[in-house]
This record gives sequence, C-alpha cells and structure tokens, in this order.
Amino acid sequence: MGKVLVIRGGALGDFILTLPAIRLLTEGLENAQVHILGYSPMIQLATLAGMAVETRRIEHTPLARFFVPNADLDDEWKRYFASFDVIVSYLHDPEGIFRANLLRAGVKETNLFEGIHQVVDDPEEGHAVQQLARPLESLALYLVNPSATFNLNAEKRSGIAIHPGSGAVWKNWPPKRWLDLLPDLRKRLAPGEALIVISGEAEEEWIDTFIDEANAIAAPIEHLRNLPLETLAQKLANVRAFIGHDTGVSHLAAAAGASTFALFGATNPRVWAPLGDHVRVIRTDDDKLLSITPAMILNNLDAAGI
Repeated sequence: MGKVLVIRGGALGDFILTLPAIRLLTEGLENAQVHILGYSPMIQLATLAGMAVETRRIEHTPLARFFVPNADLDDEWKRYFASFDVIVSYLHDPEGIFRANLLRAGVKETNLFEGIHQVVDDPEEGHAVQQLARPLESLALYLVNPSATFNLNAEKRSGIAIHPGSGAVWKNWPPKRWLDLLPDLRKRLAPGEALIVISGEAEEEWIDTFIDEANAIAAPIEHLRNLPLETLAQKLANVRAFIGHDTGVSHLAAAAGASTFALFGATNPRVWAPLGDHVRVIRTDDDKLLSITPAMILNNLDAAGI
C-alpha cells in the first residue's frame, strides 16, 4: 500500500482513542508505512505504540495556508501531502477548505478518507474507538481489537497512582473525597512503594494545596507534575494501580497497561471509557460523581486484588 498519513488534532484522550484505528492501518494494509500529523506532544505516542515511522507537528506556520480558501500553498507541504498513497484526516473541515487544498496540492480524491473530528456522545453509535475506526471500512478494514496499547517494558509493578483532576471541573470527584481515600491507599502499600499524585496544567491552581494536605495525612506523596507524556506513560506502566476520572490520563494509564479504575459521572462510559480487561469503571446508578464513595473504590481494588 505504501505511505499512509493520519491527520489527527484534539487533546490527549482524543488521540489515544484514535490509536486503534491507526493500528488497524498499520496492520491491515500491506507494507504500510504510517506517518502521523498532529499536535505535539501527542503524536509521539504513536511512535511509542509502534505505529508510526515518522511524525510531524501540525503547529507549523506554513501549514496554516491549507485552511484558507484558494491560498498560495507552501511548496514543501504540497510535496509532502502528494507523496502519500492514503490520507486519513480527522480534522474539523465543515466547509471542505482543507480537503479542497489537499486536492489542489496533488492529492488524489480516491486516496483521501475523512473521519469524524468529534465523537458522537451516543452509545448507539458505538464506542469512541469504533466511531473513529469506521471510515476505514472504505478500505475494507474492520476493527477487531479496540484497545489502545503501548510497547512498554514494565518493571515490577509497584505503587498506586491517582490523578485527582481533569480539564473539566464537572468531571472531577471533589478533592476532599480524594483526601479521604489516601490513608486507605497508603495502607495497601508495602514498604518502599510510592503513593503517587499526577498533575498537569489543568490542576495548577490548586494542586500545591492538595499535595500539602495529602502529605499531612498520607506522607510521603510522590508528585509527578507536568511530565512529558512518554515519561508519564512509562511511569504508569510500572504502577500496580491507577485511579482517575474520564480524562486523557486515564486512557494513557490503560494504554500503558496499568490496572485502571476510572470514575465516571455524567459522561457515558459506553462511549468514553478506556477499554481492556484491566480497566474497571466506577459509576453509580444516578450517574453522579458525588454518589461515588471511597468505599466503592476500595471495594473495586479488593476485587482486582490490589
């Protein structure tokens, strides 16, 4: 099949949910060499998963011309796009501007396949990974394995990690609930095992206070702050358990192979939950995060032998 380009914008979770479709291209097309065009640092995860021979950043100034009608297109990018035998784009292009400019750049219309840029929040449409892989059916490729996985060599699994935040406040279990949980998590750790708190930009305003309070009741806390995604993925591959919300970091943990416990409220896990036998979704019948108790999480850890 030759060279294949996948163009994927979106945040961390969006990209990881697309990895099964990218793997389908890698494994399903004979002699396919898959390239990824997307936002850094997410695109490096495709290399980590063994699915990309080359990646490029979408935040390249000359590429912006491809989003302007009838623009004077950059010659290097024209040659780049025209070199591919298959292009699968997940970009938001409601007016077809990007598509038209790809064709002007020399991309054959029969080589261009367009996926959805945003998953439909409806389980009748299937899980997010199924929705994202559906355009590949035009290439006679059908998704069998929906789980995203990275090629990581896990050491002896040790420690429990939590990610108490997210980019959306309404997805977050209250900080006090997390703090109530921590002493019981500490009791489950053997000497030398770490109790880990993960944070990123979304948690910057309150994470220092949280860490101070966490250390006061369950010290010592190992704080992984704003780690590069590749580094964080390796850290997560080595923990005994990860507990988090409906976030990209929970998808990262599941893809890294960690026993993952995902707290869900209003969002539907039938569409958004990480997939795999090592993933447990914790949700109540009323779909409210506030209805989840520390005891429910501990019971799930017990059931998983953590």
